[in-house]
Amino acid sequence: MNTQSIKELRRNFIIIAMLSFMTVMLFTGGLINIANHLRITRNVGNMLDYIIENEGELPDPAEYSSEGSTSVLNNPPLLFTSTQEFMYTTRYYAVIFDRDRHVEKIGLSHIHSVRRKDALKNAEKILDHHNSFGSFDDRYFYKTGSLDHDRTIVVVLDASTIISLNNSIFKSTIQICVAGLFITLLAVLALSGRMIRPEIENARRQKMFITNASHELKTPLAVIRANTELEELMNGETEWTQSTLRQVDRLNGLIQNLVLIARAQEAEEPGIRKDFDASSAIRETAEPYEALSLKQGKDLTLEIVPDIHMNADESKIRQLAVILIDNAFKYCDEEGSILVTFSKTRIGRQVRLTVSNSYAKGKEVDYSQFFDRFYREDSSRSTNKEKDGFGIGLSIAESICTQYKGNIRAAWKDGTITFTCLLGI
Repeated sequence: MNTQSIKELRRNFIIIAMLSFMTVMLFTGGLINIANHLRITRNVGNMLDYIIENEGELPDPAEYSSEGSTSVLNNPPLLFTSTQEFMYTTRYYAVIFDRDRHVEKIGLSHIHSVRRKDALKNAEKILDHHNSFGSFDDRYFYKTGSLDHDRTIVVVLDASTIISLNNSIFKSTIQICVAGLFITLLAVLALSGRMIRPEIENARRQKMFITNASHELKTPLAVIRANTELEELMNGETEWTQSTLRQVDRLNGLIQNLVLIARAQEAEEPGIRKDFDASSAIRETAEPYEALSLKQGKDLTLEIVPDIHMNADESKIRQLAVILIDNAFKYCDEEGSILVTFSKTRIGRQVRLTVSNSYAKGKEVDYSQFFDRFYREDSSRSTNKEKDGFGIGLSIAESICTQYKGNIRAAWKDGTITFTCLLGI
């Protein structure tokens, strides 16, 4: 795990933590405000019903006895029984129409800011809308009701105080959520390093183990090679000594690849990246394979767009090309063809490197596992085959692509396998 991977891990942890907290805050705050809005709407509706039941009038509280005496009030709301100021703090007006929709009465005794003609105009609009309950002007709630003798009453309640209180609760909820998010962000930033520290330590120990194991294995392999070569000098070359030397070479190659993987995941030094002509680097890397293609009877074609520059480690880009071209020659069919292309994407923010080769037997291959380390196409993992696997080289190629904010994929079509790399410029 390199520095870039650690930064991405920490960033993802922070994003997930903040999104989770934000979801909880939005759900809680939204639930509180929805519940408060429903409660206010229900209370206002009850208040309007009470006024309608009393035909637009609020009886004097003194007429209501809390000691069980007969009350002249019809079903007083809780707000009325809890405060003797209900009659004086409730601001509303009522308009009563007869069966022919002629105005019978306009009650303005409980409100001062509304004129008679405005009250009548609003009441007529409410009747035209055919909604028995609603609000308008972000201030008033209204309700219509039926009275005896086919009369209709429209009550409009000034709920500006309640609405203002509701808006204040909404604003306070937003402020609390914002403050909570800010405090949580500070806490997550402070704790994120500690949270991912075990993962960082685990990655460090893995790389250390690979490096130490590689060094420890080199010595016994050198001794085995020396003893085998001495045996050949003393007793002559045999099938068994040659087999032993081949396995020593395989193990040495494996050790070298393990070290390459460990190094490929290490963070790049600041001075490694520089601007260079990637087109020339790819061409210079691929051209030496033309001799090998002639020797093996294979057709090598290069389609490289010139003058494409990258800000990267040139050696890594060359290594990527070598891995893919080596793999293409290794698995290309007899007298097959190999194609190397290099160009910019349509958007122009990435470059595309593709290496294709003839591979008639590739139809049934599981390409999703090609980039797993030590993956072998042959599930038996036989060690006496020349073509013993794709995995370790392609794993290094995938690591290089990841370092440059890109990706690599493999696909097979019409007898040709193609490896496509996208790299950030």
